[in-house]
Amino acid sequence: MIVKTKKYKLESGTYIKLALKNVLKQQWWVFLIALAICAGYLWIPNMWWFIGAGIALVLYILFWLIQFAGVTQLEQTKMLFEKLAYEINSQQILVKLNARQGMPIKWDQIKKANVAKDHFVLIVNKAQLIHLPYRIFNNDNDRKFVESILKRKGLIKS
Repeated sequence: MIVKTKKYKLESGTYIKLALKNVLKQQWWVFLIALAICAGYLWIPNMWWFIGAGIALVLYILFWLIQFAGVTQLEQTKMLFEKLAYEINSQQILVKLNARQGMPIKWDQIKKANVAKDHFVLIVNKAQLIHLPYRIFNNDNDRKFVESILKRKGLIKS
């Protein structure tokens, strides 16, 4: 069975939000480092430990925010932000720009998938993701089929 979706354009703001959320989830340990810096207060009581940890954390988040905002401006990644249709089956995801141009993505290239209340996010790497809102599927059975593929491939937990 092949699931064909409606055309969908990923907005740059949505991309930045999803990519930043993904990186912060993957690199949760950075918050532990900030907490360890704050623990320096126990050694030398001074508010600068908290201020320094806060500044470092803000700069870290700002670094990733700038990276993802930059991806939206690059010529190489312009295709991610055009209107695309998807053909999904159990072997691959075919990302189609139009009837003749498309790019296959094998399921083994997908590192992880997240299911939210109104969308799927397929993570290829830190900077590349595929956002599939439920509204682009033609019916509920298509969405459930994609979800079952994701479970079979071990990308989401049942």
